[in-house]
Amino acid sequence: MNFTSGKIRSLYFKYLTAAFGSALMTSVYSIVDMAMVGQYQGPEGTAALAVVAPIWNIIYSLGLLMGIGGSVILSTLKGKADKKLENENEYFTVAVMGSLFLAAIMWIVIVFFDRELLMFFGAQGQLLSLAETYLIPIKFVIPSFLFVQMLAAFLRNDKNPTLATIGVLSGGIFNMIGDYIFIFVFDMGIYGGGLATAMGSVISCLVMLTHFLSTRNSLSLMKPTKIFYQFNRVVITGFSTFFIDIAMGILTILFNRQIMKYLGTNALSVYGIIVNVSTFVQCCAYSVGQASQPIISVNYGAKLGHRIKETLKYALYSVMFFSLFWTLLSLLVPNIYIYIFMHPTKEILKIAPTIIRCYALSFLLLPFNIFSTYYFQALLKPKSSFIVSVSRGMIISGILIYMLPLIQANYLWLTMPITEFIVAIYAIMLMIRYTRQLPNGHETIDV
Repeated sequence: MNFTSGKIRSLYFKYLTAAFGSALMTSVYSIVDMAMVGQYQGPEGTAALAVVAPIWNIIYSLGLLMGIGGSVILSTLKGKADKKLENENEYFTVAVMGSLFLAAIMWIVIVFFDRELLMFFGAQGQLLSLAETYLIPIKFVIPSFLFVQMLAAFLRNDKNPTLATIGVLSGGIFNMIGDYIFIFVFDMGIYGGGLATAMGSVISCLVMLTHFLSTRNSLSLMKPTKIFYQFNRVVITGFSTFFIDIAMGILTILFNRQIMKYLGTNALSVYGIIVNVSTFVQCCAYSVGQASQPIISVNYGAKLGHRIKETLKYALYSVMFFSLFWTLLSLLVPNIYIYIFMHPTKEILKIAPTIIRCYALSFLLLPFNIFSTYYFQALLKPKSSFIVSVSRGMIISGILIYMLPLIQANYLWLTMPITEFIVAIYAIMLMIRYTRQLPNGHETIDV
């Protein structure tokens, strides 16, 4: 499996299959919990998990910050003809050290300040009580969630995408089975959902760690020569991917507050569902980015621009497929999501189609915008990737969240479609420019 000489189509679709399975099952932790908790405890259970959602966004994004940031640089170094092999694993070591540090911070915050955190995210009354109960078992294994994301990124770049997928699948399958057993059979309710999720994450992490016992492993810990410089590079390179998930958490908080202010608990329950569907759509986009990134990074380091362009072609076809699939499904049968996640009341069935159809218009461009951040990262253009991430994740969307309800409350649901459209115009222009500038075998690339 050679990134610089192997057949691009075979490489890409092998990695896409593995990345899609991994990204899809990552979302299972929250999706399955919400579906089963919603079936057990009704709309309040669904709304409680919508409040918890930003915590997942923060934890996962920190894992991606270290994983994507470190692995992109590692792969680019591998592709260089004049590479210095001793530098590659220094970035892996820095990413591991950074992950340990960030995991410790998150552990302290969630264990000791969970109530304050949930209230900040919009929880109150019964929703706060349910959310706190769900988090009880999660508190014991916070680092495992972060390390699953970090390890998966490095495994894909170390030519073992299959194990990354197996790891996530193992935890995801346990989570699905455990949810049913703990929530319904043992009658644990929302606590059982948290317990299944916690145990599933540990299983995923343990499976991925077996990579370091295999003969194909080329990753190892070594003393970094310029630890602060290298950590800074990892953070800058991985920041855009990190911010995508952080932004999702920020937007969820803002949406939660605005929905409760203008529309009420029923609307929040529907939003909790559509934001989880949006997580699925994002995971599809992640899979395209994660499949393309190792191939593009290595060939960028090797100055093989024609191979990057071919990879880009397959990635854009994949993005187009996912965009059309999720948009059409949401527009044609919006209530299918409602029945999956809860036993709906008449009031919810009445408001859900409009909310889902409006919000789902963003799915047309969401996969492309997220993929563009991976593409820019792989070409070592962190500034461009950062602008795309921050614009769609906080600046444009944040302004619209507060402005649109002032015109009409239900205009809130058009926030993301308008945001994605504006950002896509900018991303398309940058993608065309950088693709035209790709090296063809003679240019020098500073890494």
